Order: sequence, then C-alpha cells, then structure tokens
Amino acid sequence: MKLSMGGKSIILRLELQTEHLHFGQLITVITENGGDVVAIDVIQTGANWSVRDITVTASEQAQLESITSTIKELPGVRLVHVSDRTFLLHLGGKIEMKPKAPIQNRDDLSRVYTPDVARVCMAIYEQPDNAYKLTIKRNTVAVVSDGSAVLGLGNIGPYAAMPVMEGKAMLFKQFADVDAFPICLSTQSTEDIVAAVRHLAPAFGGINLEDISSPRCFEIEQRLREELDIPVFHDDQHGTAVVLYAGLINALKVVGKRIDEVKVVVCGIGAAGIACSNILLAAGVKELIGVDREGALVRTRRYANPMWNDYAQRTNPNELTGTLHDVLEEADVFIGLSAGGVLKRADVERMKQRPVVFVMANPTPEIHPDEIEDIAGVIATGRSDFPNQINNVLCFPGIFRAALDCQARTINEEMKLAASAAIASVVTPQELNKLYIIPSVFNQEVVRRIREAVIQAAIRTGVARRIPREFRQPEQPVVSELPGSR
Repeated sequence: MKLSMGGKSIILRLELQTEHLHFGQLITVITENGGDVVAIDVIQTGANWSVRDITVTASEQAQLESITSTIKELPGVRLVHVSDRTFLLHLGGKIEMKPKAPIQNRDDLSRVYTPDVARVCMAIYEQPDNAYKLTIKRNTVAVVSDGSAVLGLGNIGPYAAMPVMEGKAMLFKQFADVDAFPICLSTQSTEDIVAAVRHLAPAFGGINLEDISSPRCFEIEQRLREELDIPVFHDDQHGTAVVLYAGLINALKVVGKRIDEVKVVVCGIGAAGIACSNILLAAGVKELIGVDREGALVRTRRYANPMWNDYAQRTNPNELTGTLHDVLEEADVFIGLSAGGVLKRADVERMKQRPVVFVMANPTPEIHPDEIEDIAGVIATGRSDFPNQINNVLCFPGIFRAALDCQARTINEEMKLAASAAIASVVTPQELNKLYIIPSVFNQEVVRRIREAVIQAAIRTGVARRIPREFRQPEQPVVSELPGSR
C-alpha cells in the first residue's frame, strides 16, 4: 500500500490572558512560522481570559513543531495541550463491529445463538457451501500483513502496521460495501504466515495480502493460492499492476500508440515491478525490458534472486544490456517502481517523442514531473498532489466485490485485465487528455464497472461458483439462497 505525506494539521488548546496578548498577535506568530489558521473555537471565556481551540495546518511537521515551541514562549499564553487531528481519528481504532439485527428478547437470543443456531450449524455441516449463505464469509475479506514492508515506512512490525490495515478495511467498506478485517501476524516466517492464513480462511471469502516484503510475498501468495479455494490477492503486486495498466491504456490513446508496438522499460523489479510486467506482457507488450540495481535483466546472465532469473527468461527479447540510461534509447514507455531521483531529464530525452512516463516511487518520484513536462506525452505518479495518480484504491474494492458476489475460487489474469479495462473506460473520450488518464478514487462508477467486468471474466474462465442473478441466461434456473427453501 502506498503512503503519501500530505498537509499536517493540529488543534492547539490555548488559555489566553487578554490583557497581556491580543489575539491578532497570536495569529501573526502562527502565520510567520508557516501555519494557516483554518478554525477557531471558543471553549470557555471570562472577563480577562479565554480558552480557545485553534486548528492549524502546515505543509511540514517541522513547521507545526516550530509554531508550538514559539507559542510556549509567548507571555500571556498557556498551551493546554496539542491534538493531532490524524491521531484523534485513530483513537480506539478506526473500525468497529455492529450486529445486523438487535437482540431484544429471549426469542431473538435463541435464534441468533442457542438453541436454534444449531439448525444453521447443521445446514453448513451437511453442505459446506452454505457457509457463503449463512455466515459472514459471503461478504468478508481478511487484510493480512506481517508489517515487513509498509511502503514509506519499511519493516515496522505487526503492531505498527495495524493503522494501515484498519485504513484498508475502511476503504473496502466505503467504496464497495465489503466487510474487511485487519489481521497483523506476529511472525515473518513464510511457513508460519501460510499456516496462519490457511487456518483462518474458513471465516473469509477472500484474502488480501498487504505489505509483505519481497521475495517472501511471492511464495506466500503462490502457496496460499494453491492451498485455498478462495481468492488470494497481494495488493502491492497486483493492485498496482491493474491500475497501472488502466492508466497505460488511456495514456497510449493520448499519444496515439498501440500496446503491441511500444518498447517498455520497467525500473525496479520487485514485487510490484514483476506484477506490472506480467500484466503488460499478458496485455500484448512485445518488447519489455526490466532494469534493477544490476542493470538490464537479460537471459544470458544468472542472478542470485530466483525471481529475476525467471523474469529475464520472459522479457528483453533483444537481450539489451547496460544501465537504465542505455536501454531507454528509443523507448516509448517508462514505468518507475524504484526510488526517487533515479531518472534524469537526459534519460527521457533519449526516448521516442511524446514518451509515456510513469514515475511511481513514493514519496519522491523517480523524477519530478516539472522537469520533463515539456517533453513527456503523459506523466503519471503515485502521489495525490500531481495529475494521474496510480492508486491501488481504484482497484481492490471492486475486484473483491466482484469475487465475493460470484464466489470466485481465485483472481486470475483475465479478471485483472478486465478490471484494468473497466477502470480505463470510466474516463470518456471527451474527458481524456494528458492530465486526465485515470479516474478519481471517489468516482462512484469505478466499482460498478469493475464488478461487472470482473464477474463476466470469472464466469467466462470458469472460476465463478455462483452466477449472480443479473448475469444469468434466461434458461438458467434461479437457485434459492436459503437452505431448505423451495
């Protein structure tokens, strides 16, 4: 999951002695230190004093720290406390569980619990697929992490990763009405993680793996896909890939190029880089070259990383060698999933005219978009403060909504390609331009289109266990949702 650092905000509770300090002086101190006052609330007041909450925003945390330290030195002011609005949002966690029906009397109690619940248990025992109809499995995803690769933060462990996973659960619910629960495991052993998820799986309709370091993430996902009969989706790999390809579909329309004719260079061959390369190859890219710290990956060399050896066998058909600067000559597309500053203007100048440049390193892109705005045909980043943000949030809610609704056994490449095309289709031909190739995460059309396209792909490829009513052919019978019903 990509974390970007935006504006900072705090609430200062101040006790002011009005005979010693005019309120305007306080505002001046705040603005001189780089802050903006966005709200003032009076908490208490007297003849010569008042207590006020002042909401202050700034672009950098250091500016807020400077404001608070300066205020502490002012005569006539007592800093009661400082509330960080982000921390306030996280107090007690960001999600909760609520019953769908109230328990108001003994009859209600007997139906949700003992003794009547036994009939429901036996219905599932006799037919395990009834778990999709009679338990939360129908609409629930586990968001699983070991906290080993929280993007922008690194290996911070399971406790510190929980706020990110809670946020992911919120996004599932907000955008696609999918119930998701954060599970942070206190192990970074591949065997332990696979075993833990396997044992947890009966309660869930899907598994979203998150922020697990490479290369362990590949084996963990692959083994769970083989051992479980529910979708397992490592979002840092495949979510990035789906949204990237959606953006590239529209970017190539802007510059007037075909996907099967472009030369693509991918910089950063980790989890996301491999997944992005895979989806581009599946979409029809013929010439794709991966570059990492050892230069262009080529099949004539052997690498310590086994994933690189497999990757090199499937890419770089012309066996180009050398640095990023070398292989970018006459390239049409640059995909950056590496580190800030690795791409130079001189590199982009070696590419073909109107190149597509996706610089998705966070928080610092491979090159600042302003440096190449005059020579690039389309630029996209992973940040929200530039046009064309490649954001996983566009992808995973809709994909899991679809997978749950058709009870998919897996999320295959055809379903991912369908999701990319659906995201790209939200941007109409009239709207499409170099600064708008990808829809907003708040566009309500995104999840609906992904759901429809992905369910159709799941049915077409034979991984859907259930065909939702609106996708059934007229001659198909409607199966009752409730066991025992006719």
